[in-house]
Amino acid sequence: MKPVVALVGRPNVGKSTLFNKLVGKRISIVDDTPGVTRDRIYGECEWLGRKISVIDTGGIEFGKNGDSMASEIRKQAEIAVDLANAIIFVVDLKSGLVASDIEIAHMLKKSGKPVILCVNKADTIGSDDFNFYEFYNLGLGEPIKVSSVHGHGTGDLLDAVFKNLPECDFEDEENAVSVAIIGKPNVGKSSLVNYISGFERSIVSDVAGTTRDTVDTKISNSFGNYNFIDTAGIRRRSKITENIEKYSVIRAKLAVERADVCIIMIDAQQGATEQDTKIAGLAHEAGKASIIVVNKWDTIEKDTHTMDEFKNKIKETFLFMSYAPVLFISAKTGQRVNELYECINNVKNANSMRISTGILNDVLAEAITRTPTPTHKGKKLKIYYMTQVSVSPPTFVFFVNKAELFHFSYQHYIENNIRKVFGFSGTPIRFIVREKTEKNFETKF
Repeated sequence: MKPVVALVGRPNVGKSTLFNKLVGKRISIVDDTPGVTRDRIYGECEWLGRKISVIDTGGIEFGKNGDSMASEIRKQAEIAVDLANAIIFVVDLKSGLVASDIEIAHMLKKSGKPVILCVNKADTIGSDDFNFYEFYNLGLGEPIKVSSVHGHGTGDLLDAVFKNLPECDFEDEENAVSVAIIGKPNVGKSSLVNYISGFERSIVSDVAGTTRDTVDTKISNSFGNYNFIDTAGIRRRSKITENIEKYSVIRAKLAVERADVCIIMIDAQQGATEQDTKIAGLAHEAGKASIIVVNKWDTIEKDTHTMDEFKNKIKETFLFMSYAPVLFISAKTGQRVNELYECINNVKNANSMRISTGILNDVLAEAITRTPTPTHKGKKLKIYYMTQVSVSPPTFVFFVNKAELFHFSYQHYIENNIRKVFGFSGTPIRFIVREKTEKNFETKF
């Protein structure tokens, strides 16, 4: 499991700018207005071949008891601190040490977590600002001078972060397929893990929300090596009241990030709900291979058409995940649970499948021959070339004359053809469309 590092500090010290620099993407909104970041935002940072999950938090403010928003932001930051293996405490070199910094430092010391003191906004190289030495008074060890805007000092900062993380956090999990089981509370996630493992690995109860932490269970059998991650049930946001349950939801989302395959578990008695689709959306947006598993199938009165009718309803509800196979099981009795392993292997292989450029373009040419590219206002779409650029999920780049002509319906047609020929069961597919002039390509369709 990737260690978690939280960025913490008062408002407007540059946490979000630093977060964007560390993860290499512009994910957090950056603005001079304090309090722009309210919720916890997640990203992955890699340094010298090792990876961590980074959480950006809203600015912590004290002395604003009547401000419900400030209180909520502080609560969100406290949750991030509780989840983190290490904390980067960000302060502002330009404004120097202020009372809020001292209060936050006291809070972080009480957490018992390793704290790395980051003095941000050191934008002038070689300057020796007197404000910098004030931060030694926080009692958090050697401050590290950083410019999140220019990236100066971020290497030293990451060296200090990884120095404070246990080496065991970076265990190689490549030999095992990591499978996250996600779903609403009380759909049977823990029961499935217990059946698979053969013993009571997780507490099972009719009370929703019994599981509040992610639990890893390693399994080896004739199908392969697996690491099943039992996660807390994800409720609607309006239903989440306790801080401890907020922690659980965050851990469930982090489990999706580190999973190779996501099992989206649905209660057969309740059927597919809107909340199920939102949970499935986490796996879809993350590009994960996915399986929709309908649990408690043993409790349903059935005839010869029940399964097909149920499956059709699921396909209608999960239109955005029509690629995901549907499996009906009973974690209590073990019905069809063994079929799950083969399904996991299939969707994992599809998610990491790579197709040669020549074969891809043969399939593309045949698809265009059957259904020619569309024309709009006298202009015809020309697809010069396509190639696969990455896996997990499979991602394809199309070079065309006009990107606006390659509209969704024709992309969907091409995707269906690719899936029909190569399979890609259980995995989303990403398309990237780029414009190129015709003279650069000898081949066009």
